Amino acid sequence: MLADLCEKSFLKLWSYPNPVKDDKKELCDLLAVFENHVFIFFDRESHALTKENKDPLTKWKRWKKEAIDAQTRTAHGAERYIRSGRGIFIDTELAVPFPLDIDRQKMVVHKIIIAHGAKEACENFSDDNVYGSLGMFYVSGVPDLPFPFMVNMDKENPVHVFDSHNLPIIFSELDTFYDLTAYLDAKVEAIKTYDMLSYCGEEDLLAHYLLNFDKTRNKHFIGTSEKDVNGVTIGEGEWKDFIELEIYERKKAADKVSYHWDKLLQITCQNTLDGTIGGSSPLRGCSAIHEMAKEPRFHRRELSARMLQSIRNFPETQQRIMRNLSFVPSFYEDKGYVFLQLKVDGITDYENEYRPKRQALLEVACGAAKNKFDHLKTVIGIAIDAPKYAETNSEDFILMDCANWSDEERAHYEKANEGLGFFKTGVVEKRTVYEFPVVESPKAERQVKVGRNAPCLCGSGRKYKKCCIRKN
Repeated sequence: MLADLCEKSFLKLWSYPNPVKDDKKELCDLLAVFENHVFIFFDRESHALTKENKDPLTKWKRWKKEAIDAQTRTAHGAERYIRSGRGIFIDTELAVPFPLDIDRQKMVVHKIIIAHGAKEACENFSDDNVYGSLGMFYVSGVPDLPFPFMVNMDKENPVHVFDSHNLPIIFSELDTFYDLTAYLDAKVEAIKTYDMLSYCGEEDLLAHYLLNFDKTRNKHFIGTSEKDVNGVTIGEGEWKDFIELEIYERKKAADKVSYHWDKLLQITCQNTLDGTIGGSSPLRGCSAIHEMAKEPRFHRRELSARMLQSIRNFPETQQRIMRNLSFVPSFYEDKGYVFLQLKVDGITDYENEYRPKRQALLEVACGAAKNKFDHLKTVIGIAIDAPKYAETNSEDFILMDCANWSDEERAHYEKANEGLGFFKTGVVEKRTVYEFPVVESPKAERQVKVGRNAPCLCGSGRKYKKCCIRKN
């Protein structure tokens, strides 16, 4: 379950199950690396709570020791190993090094334990436990609490603990790199800010996070904006109440279109593994796909919607060659996307003749976008065959670094664009996208003033003064 869920968040190219150390021992259950973030996962199940004829507290202590305490120590050890710079491999023969670069000086490490085997016992222990989730308590020092199903964790070196119930929630609600890291960073910030952070289930903390938004910093947060508060407790049932709100339902409905973006990423990643992608490989360093994967869920809605709109708006034509070009800004202010569709009839050599020409056109379009929108530092180009006319398709990508755009580059793409006219015409449309879509207030009906002697608007043929004026 962990590998499947993590793959949806980090895609196939950025997560690897069961990496091993240079002594051929397993480092962790799954290691994911994206940007400077390193995610170390441990997935463990203990059956200690199912043992019969034992004291409940004794069974709980045994379960916690096996499922959480041992994995916490191992997680800290895995972090130390990675920071040491020793080798990491994805096979037990140490023949295949871990393929992703890790910047050990700048990396941000997220240690995550998934502890299974307590859900049923949690539910049976208390009727107040809505989902059977583990309660968490982050404080300095980790003295054992005198009752079960509440886990003390050290706030000085925090480890995240998910369970069987809330793991799928976390990875379905925070299924992009941006959304997951923003949540984990906010959680660590709260753990360090307050003397104590406690909650009855990770899903309850997530609901609290999603409902708290700091407009000044333009981000969600955990805790309170009030000063002189040294501890935060999140009550039972926050998640249950949250998912029944209309704003949550609107968000989920609005998010549906965003998965067109994910589908494009997944297809392209598979093409990369198969060796059929056009453009740079996303596996190492920067690439178009790498940049596309940074987009948060709510902005993927707009990217997907604009792309699908462009596909629908492709001209109906009998011409042999036709193109359609659109530009969509990224969530990040200095980045934008160029989307190029081509219709070309009578292609004889698709891979060796047509696709190189399509890639060349895409490059010119990206350069023209930079010349048009001077603030851009990164332009990502996406080119496909117009779906209206293509039975099958392929994708070409370009990542254009425009951070140091020279006069020579500007002149080069201006000249290359002379006969093509990319971005010479068209209207720039400004849109505002909200993570939780707002409901627009209905517009007030315009009041039409009717003269007393004018024909009545009801269509009776009588004068207004002798008809509906009496009813009003």
